[in-house]
Amino acid sequence: MTAATVQLNTNNHVGQIDRRIFGGFLEHLGRAIYGGVYEPASPLADTFGNRLDVIGKLRELRMPIVRYPGGNFVSCYDWRDGIGPREKRPQRKDEAWKSIESNQFGADEFMRWAKLLGTEPMMAVNLGTRRAAEAVELLQYCNSNTGQWADERKKNGHADPYDVKLWCLGNEMDGPWQSGHCSDVEYSTRSCDASSQMKKIDPTIQTIVCGSSGPTMKTYLQWDRTVLENCWETADYISAHYYASNERNDTPWFLAEGVQIDRIIDDYAKLFEQVRQTKNSKKKIYLSFDEWNVWYRQRGGDGGWHEAPHLLEEVYNLEDALVCAQYLNAFIRRADVVKIACLAQIVNVIAPILTHRDGLLVQSIFHPIELMSKNASGVSLQTKIDSPTYKAGERGDVPAIDISATYNPETCDTSFFIVNRNPKSPATVTLRFDDRLFTKIAVAEGLGGQDPKIANSWESPNAVERFAVDAKIVDGNLEVPVKAPGFAALRVATTTR
Repeated sequence: MTAATVQLNTNNHVGQIDRRIFGGFLEHLGRAIYGGVYEPASPLADTFGNRLDVIGKLRELRMPIVRYPGGNFVSCYDWRDGIGPREKRPQRKDEAWKSIESNQFGADEFMRWAKLLGTEPMMAVNLGTRRAAEAVELLQYCNSNTGQWADERKKNGHADPYDVKLWCLGNEMDGPWQSGHCSDVEYSTRSCDASSQMKKIDPTIQTIVCGSSGPTMKTYLQWDRTVLENCWETADYISAHYYASNERNDTPWFLAEGVQIDRIIDDYAKLFEQVRQTKNSKKKIYLSFDEWNVWYRQRGGDGGWHEAPHLLEEVYNLEDALVCAQYLNAFIRRADVVKIACLAQIVNVIAPILTHRDGLLVQSIFHPIELMSKNASGVSLQTKIDSPTYKAGERGDVPAIDISATYNPETCDTSFFIVNRNPKSPATVTLRFDDRLFTKIAVAEGLGGQDPKIANSWESPNAVERFAVDAKIVDGNLEVPVKAPGFAALRVATTTR
């Protein structure tokens, strides 16, 4: 058993957390849409083909935004193929995932699905094989009251504009795998042109330019610097993508993945400040971490030119869930930098939910995401932590405890999300406020203490499940036991000390 202490003060925080960090991502890829969120043949679908069991389970994640329709898919996509009468929509080859796209689910179907889920759409435009003109037309279709494309939307049965506020300008354009891949200078031209034209049509929107596709890219940060320097005045966010991987099958090393996530966010924070100072600008640009997850087992992206092929259907275990909790811990801790984040993805494809025609399976990663989305609110507290270390393979000695904390000044509730990264030694974490006392525990749930490789399956759907955490208030402080390895989520009422 190891012990850690955390000292807090409600005056020491980095600002309000943006609930959009709990967003999701839905791409035309594999069975994410067809056979995932949309399956007219399923007895669990409504009259529009939306899987109601999937909607119900996704509602538990309380995703405020969902990014759509890609991803790599968007760089070959003509959004006009997915509107109008379904019987007239063309089938197309999707070059990104070597699949056949039926176009039975398009912009209007997505907007209906998003409304049913209770989330806001975050639309991506094609800046790979298409340019600003098509992006403007899609914006007009979604947001305008008058004009050709507004009339087209009305003709298709949707009288009111969708009022989409967030727009992604392409996807991973520094990646050689991307259709329309280009240089940082060329992408800056494309995205600045699209952003400025789109904001002339609707000044209320915000735009997200593509950052580098990840820290392993040769273009990492230099691409981002070029794009920021050229698009600082027209863009609002820049994207970051990162997928954690344990191909080396080294659990202690993998459980310290939060170190790398923190490093990426720190890289962008420093870059933002450097560019802002260089430009002598008062404006701030923030990070949209709009693709994140664990992904390394199911990497094959060739759909064999089938409709809705089984692609990237990762099976998640306990250690994956603990890494996902560390992603969200990092986003909460850096609320001053990260304003948007999208779990990639949400159904079947590297997702917390798997489906077949008659039911669904909840994967391990669902649990920390749901607990954190439900309980995090208010400001992100700075934590002064004294934690023992453990040996994390090539990463060396790493703090065993990873934590984020929030405080809601309206309710005086505090929330804590604690990961014990040490796979061998349980921990007791003692939390103390300088200015408050803990009074009542409202939520105390966790998972862990099992083989890190244990995973839910259709045969054993509850192999990884949550349990009550035996947290205690002692002399106004909070003591939390955390399994090895494990996760604990708490929401606790406080009063003035």
